[in-house]
Amino acid sequence: MPKARIIVVEDEPAIRRGVSDALRLSGYEVTEAADGIVGLREATSAGVDLVLLDIMLPKRDGLEVLSELRRTNPTRPVILLTARGSEDDRVRGLKMGADDYVVKPFSAKELIARVEAILRRTMRAVPDVRLVEMGGGMIDLQRREIRWSDTTRADLSETEAALLKYLVCNRERAVSREELLSRVWGIGTAGLETRAVDMHVARLRAKLKDPHGGEDQPEAIVTVRAHGYMAGPALAIPEEESALKS
Repeated sequence: MPKARIIVVEDEPAIRRGVSDALRLSGYEVTEAADGIVGLREATSAGVDLVLLDIMLPKRDGLEVLSELRRTNPTRPVILLTARGSEDDRVRGLKMGADDYVVKPFSAKELIARVEAILRRTMRAVPDVRLVEMGGGMIDLQRREIRWSDTTRADLSETEAALLKYLVCNRERAVSREELLSRVWGIGTAGLETRAVDMHVARLRAKLKDPHGGEDQPEAIVTVRAHGYMAGPALAIPEEESALKS
């Protein structure tokens, strides 16, 4: 698993330095923030894999930061750093979408173990699917092209291929626009309107229509109301590709 980029948002210098040093010694890339305003800016920036967030912060408290982060980056993992007596805040934080919490004082060993546990769950690599079957055609994701049975070809952009691959590899569930922005584009919704996802999906759907398949073709990409998109019944991973994934 590649090492992650972690944001440490903590106003106490000694704790912030100790946490950051422990993470760096474990091979992680670390960015520090000492208040809620800077912390929110860093936590919502592109390429962040995990946020360690103190609840008691100057300028904006940690729960405010968490609330805003969940609005713009709903899938970004957050571990709260809390005082021993702040049970109500911990409960509120978990209900607001925090993934875990660590109670001060904590050991570096405990913190690293919790960080690794969260990242194992959230940084699973997308399987290296290369081919996708589609009715009378085949999608070659490496070459970024669609090949129809009559030798007709259609090219895919790099983003279209990455988007299609992500949907196919997560075909058992609906994927939100925010997750697609984070995992395909590598940014949060603060950096790009989710309408960009819709436009890419529309273009991709047009390319995935069999030019000789008529009007009643099964959907390649299905819209799931209030949830996002998922790979439709028209798409399938060939058996030899499935064997490579397992």
